[in-house]
Formats: sequence, C-alpha cells, structure tokens
Amino acid sequence: MSQQLWLLRHGEAEPHDARSDAERHLTARGERQSQTAGRALAALGLVVHDAFTSPKVRALETARLACSALGVEPVEHAELSEGFDAREALTLAAAGSADRRVLVVGHNPDLAQVVHDLTGARINLKKGGVAGIALDGSRGELLALLRPRELAAILGVPLKG
Repeated sequence: MSQQLWLLRHGEAEPHDARSDAERHLTARGERQSQTAGRALAALGLVVHDAFTSPKVRALETARLACSALGVEPVEHAELSEGFDAREALTLAAAGSADRRVLVVGHNPDLAQVVHDLTGARINLKKGGVAGIALDGSRGELLALLRPRELAAILGVPLKG
C-alpha cells in the first residue's frame, strides 16, 4: 500500500463580514458537513494515522468534528492557514511510514492547487468535500473526489440545507 494524502476542505463558515477571517466559525450546515465527511470516510474503511489542520477556527472545528469519527486527534499546522503547497503536503505525508494515511484540513485555493500539482487533475473541491491522493514519490494519483452530497449518500443520509 502506498502513502495516501486525504484533503478535506473546511465546512461552510460564517460570512466574511461576521468577524475576522481567522476567527470565522462553521455554520450549522458546516458542522453537519464536517461530521458527515469523517463518518463517511470511516464507513469506507479509511484508517487515518495522522491529521493536520489549519489553525483558522473554521478548519479547526472541521478537523475536530471529522477526526472524532476517524479516531485521530488533529494537530494544528500553521502552514495550512495560507500558502499551503505540494512541497509542504509531501513533507506532512512523509512524516510516517510508507503505508501511512494522512488527513489534511485546510482551505481553497491551496488544497485544489495541491491536487493539481501532485496529480495534474483540476478539481472543484467543495466546502466539506474530500480528495484522496495515492502518493508515489513527488507525484500522485487521484483516488477519490467526494462532494458533501456524495459523502452523505455513503451514509444513506440526506444532505440538509
């Protein structure tokens, strides 16, 4: 089994004018998206060994909600707040053994750009959406791209507004 990098974009957050960008909280919908993402990945049998999150409040909340279903404690990683790139993603993934699966919770456009830089794929990573990449050195193969609606379908639950 190869190293895998799983990227989770934070769930829906408060409007930009609600408070400073770093302090924006998840909405009720964002909380549901985050819980659903973690539960769906667990239902698919994904075992996450390490989880890293942006220190921005909405990402921290997403990580805590998703990781509770995955049985892993997220660790804040400052580089995820802004300017996260493929080099940093590979560094986080390489921290473990060859068959480690790492979850990263962060923000767009950084996460979508990491997917592109590692796989060549251009994706639209929705809030609360997940992308999985199998890594082979400094390149990767896109394993999965799951929107919140698809994550909810895995659990057989409706995606509520």
